[in-house]
Amino acid sequence: MTEKRLNRIFGQHKPSRSETRLQDECKGGITEILMNRPHTRNALGKVFVSQLSDALDELRLDRSVRVVVFKSCVQGVFCAGADLKEREQMSEPEVAAFVHKLRALMNQIATFPAPTIAALDGFALGGGLELALACDLRVAGIRALMNLCQKRKLRQSAVKSRASSAVMGLIETTRGLLPGAGGTQRLPRCVGVGLAKELIFTGRRISGEEAKAIGLVNHAVPQDQEGTAAYRRSLELAREIVPQAPIAVRMGKVAIDRGMEVDISSGMAIEGMCYAQNIPTRDRLEGMAAFREKRPPRFVGE
Repeated sequence: MTEKRLNRIFGQHKPSRSETRLQDECKGGITEILMNRPHTRNALGKVFVSQLSDALDELRLDRSVRVVVFKSCVQGVFCAGADLKEREQMSEPEVAAFVHKLRALMNQIATFPAPTIAALDGFALGGGLELALACDLRVAGIRALMNLCQKRKLRQSAVKSRASSAVMGLIETTRGLLPGAGGTQRLPRCVGVGLAKELIFTGRRISGEEAKAIGLVNHAVPQDQEGTAAYRRSLELAREIVPQAPIAVRMGKVAIDRGMEVDISSGMAIEGMCYAQNIPTRDRLEGMAAFREKRPPRFVGE
């Protein structure tokens, strides 16, 4: 397979220019959505949300996309949540319309056909955590432990690493709000009802280590000098997924997501339907041939 990585950068706002930029690099079936609104800490404003939504619509039809990684270009923050300064200027009907669009964006992410990964190198609060919850996998950067010698040599890097340690929370109740973009539904499905209620009722912020302990993130990795440890681990995960049969991976995602919403008997029926869709694929035959011939499979997504 010809390797290709697609980078899309969002949030570099100038009124007279487009807020999106597209870059292609040789990296392998991985699409990176790079968030870059430094003046608002990647807050989810109207334009930003529309850009992300449009990009996901476009990528949804691209069968070459095997994994999507959400990454921040802003040091120390993944996404600070909704743009409350912008929202303060909205009328009540405008607020309702915007929250509807925000909820739709999270559903677009959650139902995206290929696996999605959130690289949490910094704060993910409110809508930022809701965005991460909509992804299939989450990786958090945590404060690295260093000995005395390392601290002396890397004092500035250590400060940078601490700034990039993941901090998460659905903090809406501390702002007179409640989670409105899927947080009340996806968090309990992720960590359990009781713990989700505690986190939402208190608006508590938790570290990457705590998030890993309760199952909110898949991996918690010590932060590096560049503050991109979660991103690097996310790419490693993506590269593990890319070589696998893409149709089988997509059908597996559908079976899990839809099966989790129903009883196990109905879930087994959903799995059966997904399995049936995979039977006629060339990739299934390629997988069996590769096993028989004792060679790596070459999946093409057909």
